[in-house]
Amino acid sequence: MSMFKKVVIIGTGLIGGSIGLGLKKRRLAKEVIGFSRRLKNARLAKRLRAIDRVGSDLSVVQGADLVILATPVDSIVSFALKISRLVDKKCIVIDVGSTKAAIVRKLSRVIPNFLGCHPLAGSEKKGIRQINGEIFKNSICVITPIRSTAKSTVVKIKRLWQALGARVIALPAKDHDRILGFTSHLPHLLAFTLIDAVPRQFFPFSASGLKDTTRIAASDAGLWSEIFLSNRSNCLDALAVFQTRLLALQLALRKQNKKLLIKILQHASQKRKILK
Repeated sequence: MSMFKKVVIIGTGLIGGSIGLGLKKRRLAKEVIGFSRRLKNARLAKRLRAIDRVGSDLSVVQGADLVILATPVDSIVSFALKISRLVDKKCIVIDVGSTKAAIVRKLSRVIPNFLGCHPLAGSEKKGIRQINGEIFKNSICVITPIRSTAKSTVVKIKRLWQALGARVIALPAKDHDRILGFTSHLPHLLAFTLIDAVPRQFFPFSASGLKDTTRIAASDAGLWSEIFLSNRSNCLDALAVFQTRLLALQLALRKQNKKLLIKILQHASQKRKILK
């Protein structure tokens, strides 16, 4: 049985397209419509069967019972403002942005039935051609309800993500941004920096260590610059903590202090073994 009658996905890239594919595969919606600033992307999404039809303009959200904002972080708010007068009051609107505090604060004021979401799934690859209807399986999706969020909305969206295969965790938006600053944004910042520090002429001698550690540095620079800037303070805090650890490592090497070096490495190794 379908959970939704009409779903409109604004932004038919990797995540938006994968949601559409998952919705259709599991028959969670009677109709899935895709809208993209680039019409060819939405048309490709239809050819890939991620959506049922292409929306030619934003008026397509009229009559929808679920709208998903799956555009880059820096354009989510502007799209939400554009559709705020078009969507029905009962229509649930969610976003899938990688940062939440500013988005939740602004959108909850203009859209009565808004709920912030962040599926912790994806790839260093981007675009509709990379869609995967199983991308959310065994992943985590963070939802960021506020006091005014209807319980029925939280329940329904939680069921939606669970149906797509994700485990749902509710967090305040500020806590989400603080945590992701360390667990997602910091690793990307370091991966970009690490690969940039390695001379290109040394690449033929690289083994799996360098490749595995810097895989996410192949991610889209424009997309990630927007994410970093939208979570600037938490990224800076995470970098400051990392810098402290890096300075301790540099000191141990400079002083040839093997005991301290082993202590630092063992502590890090033990923490990594806890990570699943």
